[in-house]
This record gives sequence, structure tokens and C-alpha cells, in this order.
Amino acid sequence: MRIAITGGTGFVGSHLIEGALAEGHQVNALTRRAQPPQEGVTWIEGALDKPDSLAALCEECDAVVHVAGVINGDADAFHQGNVVGTENMIAAAKGAGISRFIHISSLAAREPQLSTYGRSKRESEAPVIASGGDWTIIRPPAIYGPRDREMFELFRIATKGVVPLPPGGRLSIIHARDLCRLILACLGNDLSHGQTYEPDDGREGGWTMVELARAIGRAVESWVLPLPVPKPLLLAVSAIDRLVRGKKAKLTRDRVKYFCHPDWTATPDARPPAALWVPQIATEDGLAATARWYKAQGWL
Repeated sequence: MRIAITGGTGFVGSHLIEGALAEGHQVNALTRRAQPPQEGVTWIEGALDKPDSLAALCEECDAVVHVAGVINGDADAFHQGNVVGTENMIAAAKGAGISRFIHISSLAAREPQLSTYGRSKRESEAPVIASGGDWTIIRPPAIYGPRDREMFELFRIATKGVVPLPPGGRLSIIHARDLCRLILACLGNDLSHGQTYEPDDGREGGWTMVELARAIGRAVESWVLPLPVPKPLLLAVSAIDRLVRGKKAKLTRDRVKYFCHPDWTATPDARPPAALWVPQIATEDGLAATARWYKAQGWL
């Protein structure tokens, strides 16, 4: 196939492009700035708020994989990037006669009342479902792997020995390459049409925050003390982070709201069927390999 991919210069998108090329696909990829030539990839300069660039992105393509989105910002940024951006991408796909549309949402969409981000991701799913095309929605949990800068914060903190955590709860995680394998498996499989999937690493019941902190500690070869922090204190820390790092703050008030939710595990009935996909990367191995990549790049 020739696949139109948004978010191709980001963490998940870059892994997706690598996986697509390895499977023999051709790629049109959206980018905000010029990229070095890459065999099999046609870079299209533009953005989700520039319809002409989205039309060019979709030219001669068989499917769209919409990865791009806003993960940090205010309510307007979330709405424009996640909701309006998705609507624009759907319009471009329709204009090009493309019915196959894979939308990368978030597990946060399952609880839209908890955060502005989660609400925007839930609202981004509505136009996909209403599009009338052959759509699939994928709601990943926390994603980790080489090049990631979000989960990286936990790796960095783990090297210090004490890991502050939300107050309890469980979560699922998934390696970026396993997520991309699922996306590519869905492309040509009618089984996934009209489905909303919640993939994970295959661990029943997910991970407690303490278990995950200790696993990351093992990955960075450091003994760690997991330290659950009450929500009011996390909110205070988020205010300080905002003062220090401004718009680059990682621990935003919005994130604290959904970090403190007790259940971010994938719903068993929403997991992709085994006939379509199963995860291949054991999380302990994936975390260790990710830590080695961070060290090789000088991040740790």
C-alpha cells in the first residue's frame, strides 16, 4: 500500500514509518519542516490546519493512519489539534477517495470527564465513527520505547533512586514497536473495520505504579524507592513545574487529574483479537533495551 501518515516525525510515527517500509509499503508523511530524503518516504510539508497540505498528503494513497495530536497544552490547543485536526484529516481522506482510516486515540478517551486532554481525544473519535468509512480506532495506554521523551522522565528519575508516583492505581503499557505492528496488521484486515481497540503488553491486570517503577529501576540498573504522592501534593508540584518550565512543563494540572485515576488498564474485551495481533515484546526486556538506547544517546 501507499499510506498517508500524520505525526511521522514524532516518537510513534517514526517507528510506524520504519515498520511500514520494512513490510514493503510506501509512505506519504506530513512534516512541519523539511526532512532529509528517505527511500520509500515522500515528505509533505504542512500541518493539520492546512487543508491543501493534507490533500497533497493523501494523493495516490490507499489508507490514512492519523497519529498526530496534541498531548500538552490548554483546552483550545487540545481541541484544535486533536478534534479539528482529525476532522480536517477525515475531510482530506474523503476528498482523495480513501475509505480506510486508522485513528490513534488514547486510553484517556475512555474517561473523558477526567481531563481536558482525555475529552479532546474522545471528541476526536466521533468524526471518525461518523465518517462512514472503513475506520479503526486504537486507544494505546502509556507507550514507551527508544526516542520517547514522555516515559523517559520515569527512567531519568529512576536513576536518582526515589521515584515519586501517583497515589496507587494500575496501568497498562505497550512498546511503540508492538503498537506499530498492530496498526500495520489492521491496515489490510477487514476484521478490524469499525472496531475500537485497547492494546497492551499482554500482562493480565496491568502493572501497579510501584511494580512499574521497580521494573524501570531494574532497567536502569538502579535500586529505587517508589514513593506514592497524594493528589493535592502532585497538584502543588505541577504548579511549581509550570512556573519553572512554563509551556514545557511535563507535570501539568491536566495530567495530574488522569494520572491519579485508579484504573488505566486495557479493557480485556477491547483488546485486539489474537487472530489479528498479539504483543511480542516482553516489557522487562523492552524496558531494558529502551534504557540501553537512552544511555547510548547520552540521555541517561
